[in-house]
Amino acid sequence: MTNKEIARKFDQLAKLMELHKENPFKIRSYQNTYIQLRKLGTPLSEMSDTEIGGLSGVGKATSAKIRELLDEGKMAKLEEFKEKTPIGIQEMLQIKGLGPKKIIQLWKDLEIESPGELLYACNENRLIILPGFGLKTQDDVRNKINYYLKSRDKFHYAALENEALELIAALKKLLPEAPIEFTGEIRRKNPILSSIEILIGFAPLQPAEFITLGLEVLEDQGQIVKVQTANEKPVTLYFCDPNSFGSKQFRYTGPASFLQSFLDKSTVKEFKNIKQEVDVFKQGGIEYIEPELRDQESILSKKIKSEPLITKEDILGVVHSHSTYSDGLHTLREMAESAKAKGFEYLVISDHSKSAFYANGLKEDRVLQQMKEIDALNIELAPFKIFKSIESDILYDGGLDYEEEILQKFDLIIASVHSNLKMDKEKATARLLAAIENPYTTILGHPTGRLLLSREGYPIDHVAIIDACAKHGVIIELNANPYRLDIDWTWIDYAIQQGVKISINPDAHSIEGMEDIKYGVYAARKGGLTKNMCFNALNRAEIEVFLTNRKKALS
Repeated sequence: MTNKEIARKFDQLAKLMELHKENPFKIRSYQNTYIQLRKLGTPLSEMSDTEIGGLSGVGKATSAKIRELLDEGKMAKLEEFKEKTPIGIQEMLQIKGLGPKKIIQLWKDLEIESPGELLYACNENRLIILPGFGLKTQDDVRNKINYYLKSRDKFHYAALENEALELIAALKKLLPEAPIEFTGEIRRKNPILSSIEILIGFAPLQPAEFITLGLEVLEDQGQIVKVQTANEKPVTLYFCDPNSFGSKQFRYTGPASFLQSFLDKSTVKEFKNIKQEVDVFKQGGIEYIEPELRDQESILSKKIKSEPLITKEDILGVVHSHSTYSDGLHTLREMAESAKAKGFEYLVISDHSKSAFYANGLKEDRVLQQMKEIDALNIELAPFKIFKSIESDILYDGGLDYEEEILQKFDLIIASVHSNLKMDKEKATARLLAAIENPYTTILGHPTGRLLLSREGYPIDHVAIIDACAKHGVIIELNANPYRLDIDWTWIDYAIQQGVKISINPDAHSIEGMEDIKYGVYAARKGGLTKNMCFNALNRAEIEVFLTNRKKALS
């Protein structure tokens, strides 16, 4: 189990104990364990019992529970509380913003024991009679349940990627002569997936072969077999004659709307027994369209750009990263040296600003201290460069988080909303517009504040925001964290049309977080982003010229 998986077990235990009104001291202890473990850089699986017991906030009892999870994959204390908590109540704990205190009321006072019952109760206006609820809270709960139910049985791309790659490798080892590729949503690099889909140019496997691969067959239709992995991840396997692999790949890659539009425009109306997918396009008289682009509406009516889509190799610098100065896991030096070792030309360090007290945001004296350290490291690490930045909270009125005297010392500023997220479209848009109009804003960070499958972003007028960025020369972040991927890829094409550059930023809170750039690239490709419209595809010298010219415009 990973550190984060172990941490989540303690978070779950704390919530279940709170539901049952257990000892508050123990609950706080487990909550603290959750916080500590999710930030821990060294894998717990590589640590001795003595090292685990020596961690901050981890006592003898907690250390034993961690060892239990590492050795057995489960924790007796957690299983005990799960046993006496209805499954539906445990499910309700997964709904963002619906904590144990509210659930206790719903469970004990209204005898609600599942998300479905809760939604029905909202529609019957039963929540408004509870102390501390009211109509507004009831509407908020209803929205959260609808979002949860809509998102259930879906997965972040990153949550399935490793298992999907391992399964592909195992299949290729088992069937070395067969063409085997991803298909469907995962081939189109959709940020949210329903399952892993794989096309295999071979006869359907035998029952023993599924067992060898660690797969449990759920539904066998011959050429299409639905299975699940040992970790209960859903997989659909499509089998076909290798000579029809191309035409099958075209069909299964989808989506249905693209296939229909293709047939409407194609000079040929039926495609069978085609070995290479590219030949489907040739026969149809249509220029090849990358799988990622096939989700775009009217993609077949657009002029396909001759310039290739952005690739991970095009990204030359890590923009938007955090260090131990705020809430990162690694020091400024460690982040810089790692970025350099990975082949990047520069690092934009952008710790949280002072209003982000929950993330150890930097007050003015610590900003100056960090800048002094950056100057020393830039001499030592040259020609690699660390750019001085901050992720400035956009305040409620749209202002940035420092006085001008401090703002002008940064090389660039990423402006993001982190607080007061419950805004209507008019307020949210006005708040962002004010930040965009601020001459010190260089990049607009994660514009909607969304967390995929967990929290809907606040509503904004994307057209007005993108138009304002075009007018004021502000870059828009595509936050590459696979739980964000914000700005949504569907708005990238419009941004490009308006001449607004996109920066693919990992929002890295650790060395490992830099790897999230690849997820941003996947999403950017879906939006049609090319190298020349990507901000951090600029090299170090080009970034320096850009920032110098921008500063001159301020003076």
